[in-house]
Amino acid sequence: MFGFANHADKRKILRKLVRRNSKPNLNRLDILAHRIDSLSLTVKFFGYELARTLAEALPPCADMPLQAVDLACKPSTQADIASDWLAHWCGQLQIGRIYHRKVWELAYVLQAIHNHGSMRPGARGLGFGCGREPLASYLASRGVAITVTDQPLESMQHQGWAWTGQHTASADDSFHPHLIEREPFDRLVALRYVDMNAIDADLADYDFCWSVCAIEHLGSIEKGLAFVENSLKTVRPGGLSVHTTEFNFANDHETIDNWPTVLFQRQHFMALAECLEASGHTVARLDFDVGSQPLDKFIDIPPYLHDLDSTQVRSWEGEGTPHIKLAIDGFASTCFGLIVQRAA
Repeated sequence: MFGFANHADKRKILRKLVRRNSKPNLNRLDILAHRIDSLSLTVKFFGYELARTLAEALPPCADMPLQAVDLACKPSTQADIASDWLAHWCGQLQIGRIYHRKVWELAYVLQAIHNHGSMRPGARGLGFGCGREPLASYLASRGVAITVTDQPLESMQHQGWAWTGQHTASADDSFHPHLIEREPFDRLVALRYVDMNAIDADLADYDFCWSVCAIEHLGSIEKGLAFVENSLKTVRPGGLSVHTTEFNFANDHETIDNWPTVLFQRQHFMALAECLEASGHTVARLDFDVGSQPLDKFIDIPPYLHDLDSTQVRSWEGEGTPHIKLAIDGFASTCFGLIVQRAA
């Protein structure tokens, strides 16, 4: 029931829940249980308010010039979201710059592709697990031919992604009319259904490939790491492979594996980099600094937006739930970006 490590721990806690006459203090236990939800919502409220207040103080993104940034393999941080390079991509995507790790992921991928020199007419890009993200539309608006991929619908339904609107049912799901007109989109963007654990051999010779928060859903840590290595086969020699995923940054001993969502640790990224470099590939330097600013210390906790009832959702005034770090099954986590260049 309590999930304690041993019986001694259980007895210690139970002793605190009984009165001197040894009768169970059920009222006390009931009070403690009912406080949890209110405490959780209070922590979330102040974290979100801080994120919104800090975001409102940021300079506007419109016309922010492109920045030269030497991106590392790194976690998302408050400093990144406040940076000029991320502001540029928010302006390009026409999205608000809020302190949310998903905004960071989109900007990170675009900055890596730009740094590689592949954001140009005639280049070819391959996206894995694209869902409804705007990257395909934006890249096509720059003249890049894009293949977006996702798992077949029947294989996704039992995982829940199809029902949460995170699955690509047709190429139209990647079409964002505020970023590109219909004709160039239809000409430059194509959809393929692909199993990321068994990439089709004919998906090859791309200038770059990417995925946003997908490799943690492949069934295990081992499969996620294997995908990153296998994704290099889809790009030409010297081509780019850039991915973001979940990072368990506060616990180097325990994590989640062999589950619908797994959490990678620094040891996994270090082992992957060593393996890839031994094969002649180039991995951007590893940086595990998760930041030290206030929002780097705010770890959002359940219930998350999709778990709240309509009354609770309205209490956030439609402004979303901004966070950079969050608890996933009890583990403090954030996004981590990986940048690999295939051996020439």
